[in-house]
Amino acid sequence: MNIEERSVNTIRMLSIDQIQKANSGHPGLPLGCAPMAYELWANHMNHNPNDLKWINRDRFILSAGHGSAMLYSLLHLFGYGLSIEDLKNFRQIGSLTPGHPEYRHTKGVEATTGPLGQGISMAVGMAMAERHLAAIYNTEYKIIDHYTYVICGDGDLMEGISNEACSLAGTLSLGKLIVLYDSNKITIEGNTDLAFREDVLKRFEGLGWQTLEVKDGNSLREISEQIEEAKKDERPTIIKINTTIGYGSPAQGNAKVHGAPLGLENIKKTREFFGFPDEDFYVDEEVRKNFQEKIKNLSINYDAWKRTEELYKEKYPEKYKELVDNFNGKFDLSIFEDEDYYKFDEDLATRAYSGKCLNRIAEKVNYLFGGSADLAPSNNTNMKNSNNFSAEDSMGNNINFGVREHGMAAISNGIILHGGLKSYGATFLVFSDYMKGAIRLSALQQIPNIYILTHDSIGVGEDGPTHQPIEHLPMLRSIPNTIVFRPCDGKETAVAWKVALSSTSTPVCLILSRQKLPNLNSSLDSEKGAYIIKKEAKDLKTIIIATGSEVELAIKAAKDFDGVRVVSMPSRELFEAQTKEYREMILPSSCRNRISVEAASTFGWEKYTGLDGINIGIDEFGQSGPGSQVFKYYGIDEDHIRNAILSFEN
Repeated sequence: MNIEERSVNTIRMLSIDQIQKANSGHPGLPLGCAPMAYELWANHMNHNPNDLKWINRDRFILSAGHGSAMLYSLLHLFGYGLSIEDLKNFRQIGSLTPGHPEYRHTKGVEATTGPLGQGISMAVGMAMAERHLAAIYNTEYKIIDHYTYVICGDGDLMEGISNEACSLAGTLSLGKLIVLYDSNKITIEGNTDLAFREDVLKRFEGLGWQTLEVKDGNSLREISEQIEEAKKDERPTIIKINTTIGYGSPAQGNAKVHGAPLGLENIKKTREFFGFPDEDFYVDEEVRKNFQEKIKNLSINYDAWKRTEELYKEKYPEKYKELVDNFNGKFDLSIFEDEDYYKFDEDLATRAYSGKCLNRIAEKVNYLFGGSADLAPSNNTNMKNSNNFSAEDSMGNNINFGVREHGMAAISNGIILHGGLKSYGATFLVFSDYMKGAIRLSALQQIPNIYILTHDSIGVGEDGPTHQPIEHLPMLRSIPNTIVFRPCDGKETAVAWKVALSSTSTPVCLILSRQKLPNLNSSLDSEKGAYIIKKEAKDLKTIIIATGSEVELAIKAAKDFDGVRVVSMPSRELFEAQTKEYREMILPSSCRNRISVEAASTFGWEKYTGLDGINIGIDEFGQSGPGSQVFKYYGIDEDHIRNAILSFEN
């Protein structure tokens, strides 16, 4: 057994030792995938454990995140700061080695993976970001020139989201995206023949990918040759690598080895199979030296890039500064200091106000890289000063995601994870259901993705209940670390974009109307989540809290009542982040007569209206008909709000 094979087997054994100690985890993947992971990390991937923010590093995504123990073994052996003690704390509270890889939590983890299909889809976004940034910043010096690598499994490729993302990757000819497909023909329920008999390589050929295959997943030579072959093609590449799940253990080839510890007796037999001493977390000194040599070798390409960086910096100082600032999250936000940015002289739908804001911003900066799920004319998300990003034009800032909401949300996550860009994805609010998994991962990863969600209520009208969101606002508000912002007019929409682009660790959902709304007496204080848009003329008796298009209705209904205050609350999350004193000033606890008005589910409004309050909304599916008539049909109108006020007066 040569040193390379012993190094592979060390990854295997460290992984199953972690799982056994935790009495929890997935040993099947590390035992089968260790050769491809080692070969990639040791001999092909450009990375540097001493510079984790190296902007030109190759990105690696373990899409099959249940195999996290293998990733932690790699990070330990390649010097990313994980100790043996960290490996021994696998899956324990507060450890650096959680059950699935977590971005921002463990050094060297490029994305939070585990929900299958999300990782490979985010990788598509990373490859798009690399292509786009290279087009913007490369000169005779290739400051951006790297690959995105993925290890995925059958489960990833069964999930629909991966097909959406990979279809777009093929359309865009993302030649620097290379997927290593762990084909072990096993899922939790048994052999993949139970539910998955397709020819994966033929499918990907149809998607526009190069397809390669490794017959023996233990052959480092064969894996190496195919990775090098993948780099020669302008198309993205999937390499099917035939492996045996749980290889080397008594349970190899069995579905049970997917997600259960091997047990002490079986681990002992596995150690014997690989010629290891019967010792937990064993790393041979020669193996350690081999990894140290590999780390030294990695510095060769890194040092060469650093020399290129110095030449680039000297010749193109402004471009260099902009690139580095953007990668460090220091994006140019100076437009938000311009008073004219917040001014609008006509009545528009908030989706149209949003489009104007987006273009005002895009005229000043080049870091915006986003688009719509085939709804750009409706979502108003096209940047007019830029072309469409395509296989032929990598400079374009507008992304045509196609009718792929699932994939779009994950891809835009990947763009942000790559660094150097701000991204957004747009569709109708009702289709945020399709995006929920990726929105949740935005929040979990603490990345400031922007979700533009238009056609925000029953005001959609004639398209009917299939397109009229009811429960979607409560759903989005229920996601931790997420800002939901539903503006009432142009100024609030402009503030919403300021909030979205200023965010550094929280995704922002912009909830925008289809129908025209007048410009009200709104305020930049909307940045605080809630403020008084109509103050009571005399002693405060009743507070109306409204959002979006319903703010206008609330103001009109309150105009004849001296003791009624109207509060615009575009964002509960931002309001909750204010001081207790500010919140008490806006919603004084002494006033228990409260009315909420929102053309959506009333779920959650009781927090602000209390036991004595009235919540005006819609807790059933909508109707087909003109939007104004649908509003009246459900009692979301001035008369109904006025009657609610009178009920307190009496």
